[in-house]
Amino acid sequence: MSTDIHPFDSAVALTATGVPGQYQGQASKDYWNMVGPYGGITAGALVQAMLQHPLCLGDPLSITVNYAAAVGAGQFVIDAEPVRTNRSTQHWLLTVTQADAEGVMQVVTTATAVTAARRETWSATDTPMPAGPAADDVPRVPALVGAVEWLNRYEMRFVDGILSMKEDGAERDSLTRLWVRDNPPRPLDFASLAAVSDVFFPRVWLRRAKRVPAGTVSITVYFHAGREELAAAGDRPLLAQARGQEFRNGFFDQTAQLWSESGVMLASSHQIVYYKE
Repeated sequence: MSTDIHPFDSAVALTATGVPGQYQGQASKDYWNMVGPYGGITAGALVQAMLQHPLCLGDPLSITVNYAAAVGAGQFVIDAEPVRTNRSTQHWLLTVTQADAEGVMQVVTTATAVTAARRETWSATDTPMPAGPAADDVPRVPALVGAVEWLNRYEMRFVDGILSMKEDGAERDSLTRLWVRDNPPRPLDFASLAAVSDVFFPRVWLRRAKRVPAGTVSITVYFHAGREELAAAGDRPLLAQARGQEFRNGFFDQTAQLWSESGVMLASSHQIVYYKE
């Protein structure tokens, strides 16, 4: 791991190929999951591609990422196209392609996104940050030797809903709350906020106390914060909360929220996840 660049910045680093709106990246072993990079880092790279695009208007408002196949080791290509630009919003189509074993480029991820030029208006929250212990008062989960590598890229402090090491099949609530930030600490930005929105383990693992095969099919992240709120959050932990809603016929959905230490909701997300018995 380089000492000169944060592993997250290395993982989402993109180089323009010379084709308009096209960027090349490298799948990072620092964020490796079971069979490919952790899904959050792919979402982060897609946000990074939009923000690097010379025609980008404003900041990310939402992104929906559809994982058509696992991203493999090696290089990948992101095509980012702003398909419609209005006065205050811009709509995007994005794809991630990668060469297969025969060298043929295949689509592995698709995404749609919206960026926006925000303006100050009346604002309110109907989902305040839950009361609970401060981040510094919650023990940090130690490094997980032998676990998938991406878990070690985050500092995690569970308030409740930590995954039990005992797989007893006992059904329970799927709610998890934890304080989380990049490891080592890194100032928050839109790409890392997109990535950390996918930091939760599959809700079905907690709900059933059984680690069945599971994987995200599609995730949507809604960015409620602008640059000022991200700067105020700095490199301090975020309170992240996730809960499953419906588990049925091999798929479940999960809703999540992330707040800064000062209680500002920075992002919310929703995803649909595949699971097997």
